[in-house]
Amino acid sequence: MRGRDEETGEFHDKSRSQNRRDALDVLALGEKLVSLTPAQLARLPIPEDLLPHIAECKRITAHIAHKRQLAFLAKHMRREEDATLDAIRDALDANSETGRREVAMMHRVEDWRERLLAEGDKALAALLDDYPQADRQQLRTLVRNAQAEKAKNKPPRAYREIYQVLRALMLPAALGLKASAEDAGHVEADEADED
Repeated sequence: MRGRDEETGEFHDKSRSQNRRDALDVLALGEKLVSLTPAQLARLPIPEDLLPHIAECKRITAHIAHKRQLAFLAKHMRREEDATLDAIRDALDANSETGRREVAMMHRVEDWRERLLAEGDKALAALLDDYPQADRQQLRTLVRNAQAEKAKNKPPRAYREIYQVLRALMLPAALGLKASAEDAGHVEADEADED
C-alpha cells in the first residue's frame, strides 16, 4: 500500500504505473545488452553477476523461452542500483556515438580513396592541401599500383593499402592529434603481417 505523508500530502512510494514503466525500461535495456557482441559487452560497466544471465539469454533462441529468460535477466537487473543501470545506459550512448563517428570516418577515407583513383594528381594535390604531412610519393605509387591491379584483374592489395594509409593519416586529425609518418609505417607493417 502506497500511503500518504500526513504532513506534506505526498505519496510515500512510486505509483504502480511508474513501477511498470521503470520495469519496462530495464527490460528494454536488457534486450540491448543481449543483442551486443562479447567485445561490446566487455567495454560496458556490467556487474559480474549479470554476465551469466546475459550469456544464457543469448544462448536460448526459442521465442517463448528467450522471452522468459529476458524477463529473468530484467528481474536481476532491477535488483541493481539505479546508478549502475545509469552507468550502463551512458556507456551504451557513448558507444553508439563513437560508432557513428567511426562510420563517418570510414566513409570519408573511402571517398578520398575513390577520388585518388579517379582523379589522380588533382585529388592528390587536394589531399596534400588538407593533410600536408602525407607522403606524396607513397600515395602516388599506391594509386598507380591499384590502377594496374584493377586493369590486370589482380587482388586489390594496393587498393587496401591506400585505405590503411589514408586512415592512419586522417584518424589523428579527426581526433585532434598530429599524424606522423611513423603511424603510417606501423599500419603498413601491420598490413604486411596480415598477408
